[in-house]
Amino acid sequence: MKKGPDWGTIYKNLVSWRKKILSLTLAEDPAITAIAAEHEGESSKPWAVLLSTILSLRTKDEITRSASMRLLERAPSPKKLLSLSVREIEGLIYPVGFYRNKTASLIKTAEILLTQYEGLVPADLDALLELPGVGRKTANLVITEAFDMYGICVDIHVHRICNRAGWVETINPDKTEMKLREILPKKYWKNLNTLLVLYGQKLCRPQSPFCSRCVIGEHCLRRDVGRSR
Repeated sequence: MKKGPDWGTIYKNLVSWRKKILSLTLAEDPAITAIAAEHEGESSKPWAVLLSTILSLRTKDEITRSASMRLLERAPSPKKLLSLSVREIEGLIYPVGFYRNKTASLIKTAEILLTQYEGLVPADLDALLELPGVGRKTANLVITEAFDMYGICVDIHVHRICNRAGWVETINPDKTEMKLREILPKKYWKNLNTLLVLYGQKLCRPQSPFCSRCVIGEHCLRRDVGRSR
């Protein structure tokens, strides 16, 4: 019988690595995690996480964070967002990728939240998936970061690392999420994205990953890894 991944050791090593690299100020947590932490204990936290996650699609972390902060300062709630003009919102979030499309999605989302959810972000995966511009990655990130509920957020980093390591063999992030829901112990679900996004940005990069520095190398098959460092 094939032995599954040693999730306990993998998780422990990733957590230790993250603590070390953050303490040395060599990196910052992913933008959404940082924004969630900045709004901890505030009623606006779910809206801040949802808004910033919509902005993050195909956008670098540093741009996502700065754009989110600018917009949240002017629009700390769906109602406040709808008081802004389209041009104002576009100007505040530029240069995020597809900023015009994202402006339209945010406006439609704010309208839905006000008319159907009394201005609140629903703590329900299916309800979140009905919102404009919200896919499974976004919905799971809101569930985990905003509400501290169980979800598995799979972005391109999580998808790449899980397949590279041989933990899954899937063709896209949605398939990776479904497989992880089968094989990953639930206690590791919430923090998987935070750990692997940072790891993917700094070490397990798409091209020429730093395999010589890997803290989970004993648990990685290095699938499709050509040149490494």
